Amino acid sequence: MPDTVFVLNGPNLNLLGTREPEIYGAETLDDIAARLEEKGRALGLAIEMRQSNHEGHLCDWLHEAQGAGAKAVLLNAGALTHTSLALYDAIRSIRTPVIEVHLSNPAAREAYRHKSFVGMAAKGTIAGFGAFGYELALDAAARL
Repeated sequence: MPDTVFVLNGPNLNLLGTREPEIYGAETLDDIAARLEEKGRALGLAIEMRQSNHEGHLCDWLHEAQGAGAKAVLLNAGALTHTSLALYDAIRSIRTPVIEVHLSNPAAREAYRHKSFVGMAAKGTIAGFGAFGYELALDAAARL
């Protein structure tokens, strides 16, 4: 049975492909999931892809990832990255490594996006490479 990597996506990421494609790209979350499934198979990893617009779901899924013995979590928390102490605490409360993922580069955007509560608790961050960043994060997870 392959190791599992949870891929958790936060608010508004269900709108990828149509929401501000000049910032977030034209690929949908389903496109990203298909590419991760393929790459996961090549790496011997199973992918558990989820999205929610609700902070509590993301916290619950982080806890679930640890309970399921997941190898890692890739987390794109969207705007919650910059506001959620609950996600910070959830990441700190589990042993499963979390890799923060962002399509855009928050450090090159508005000042309010420069602080990342997720990044303060995560093992590492991959940002600014569009949808390809998820694949880079999966490579990193495979090497943990």
